Amino acid sequence: MSKIRMTTPLVEMDGDEMTRIIWRQIKTICLEPFVDLKTEYFDLGLKHRDETEDKVTLDAARRSRELGVAVKCATITPNAQRVEEYQLKKMWKSPNATIRAYLDGTVFRAPIMVSCIRPQVSAWQKPITIARHAYGDIYSASELLVDGPCRAELVLTAPDGSEKRQLVHDFAGPGVLMGMHNLDDSIASFARSCMTFALDSHQDLWFAAKDTISKTYDHRFKDIFAEIYAQEFAADFAAAGIAYFYTLIDDAVARIMRSEGGLIWACKNYDGDVMSDMLAAANGSLAMMTSVLVAPDGTTEYEAAHGTVTRHYYRHLKGEKTSTNPMATLFAWTGALKRRAELDGLTDLSAFADKLEKAALATIEAGIVTGDLKSLAQLDQVKVVDTEAFLQAVASRLY
Repeated sequence: MSKIRMTTPLVEMDGDEMTRIIWRQIKTICLEPFVDLKTEYFDLGLKHRDETEDKVTLDAARRSRELGVAVKCATITPNAQRVEEYQLKKMWKSPNATIRAYLDGTVFRAPIMVSCIRPQVSAWQKPITIARHAYGDIYSASELLVDGPCRAELVLTAPDGSEKRQLVHDFAGPGVLMGMHNLDDSIASFARSCMTFALDSHQDLWFAAKDTISKTYDHRFKDIFAEIYAQEFAADFAAAGIAYFYTLIDDAVARIMRSEGGLIWACKNYDGDVMSDMLAAANGSLAMMTSVLVAPDGTTEYEAAHGTVTRHYYRHLKGEKTSTNPMATLFAWTGALKRRAELDGLTDLSAFADKLEKAALATIEAGIVTGDLKSLAQLDQVKVVDTEAFLQAVASRLY
């Protein structure tokens, strides 16, 4: 059979551990036999990031903006143990945080729903999309260990040398200190992205933070969302019959458990990180989640919303077969291919990506699953297979 042709490459960012193995399997089994795949490859594996002093991550982000579409494998964000394990030069920052800060986008995450797997929350009937701000907060924080008694202050120094100071804490003994920031422009981009996505998908939009406690930081988010909604989106929302409202993050958590779904829940950076994992787990598996970063200039980066599956990787290194769920990584590829097809007017490429997604869902619905879905699939017969066999079963539906 002749392969589907691409006209413009997309950025391909390879990753770490078990997801790096799955990445190669997806390309070999499900993509390359059918598509003349055009990518510009960047190795974001931890060793190569260390060798390039993380320059490769920023290079990949820059090229993503130039080409408009990227697909990324899961990567390791090193902690102290990883620094020792990989003998790193330093504790490099999260590559996701670096890419998101450069592109200044919003991350939209939604569950991959299958007819035979019901959400753990019985009220949920439709997918819930988490819209996660992808800049600043704890991911760009500055931190210090406090060794002993001292005074900690926030200091703002203007160009003319004048200062504003605010007491953080008078330390009587050792402790820790952290400073976070965000930008009005980034918050405004976040608000517009969420509201545009809500209109495009015809879904209500919730935004949740904690302005009752964070009366300056979180309140700034609330005010910017309110201003942009009133000035730019209120009339369109009313015409579309959808709603926007703000609520406290703890109230949103309570409400979401009683919701039927079919809405967009906008969260600040860390809140979105946590809540998207909760949403994924409640829908069956962290590997059953799509994730796409949408930048204000239209650049899109598709990724898996989970980690590198370290435990399975160590088993793989011992020569053992692993039944690791590849769905999130597979859907990252199909999302990127569909976006590339949309930009380049390639209907056959878009149709192939749709067909691949349907084949993956049909494989699960036929009872062929990875180990994480064994107890979740509500079927009379379930066959657990390793990752490679699962992908081969998917590919067999494409011929």
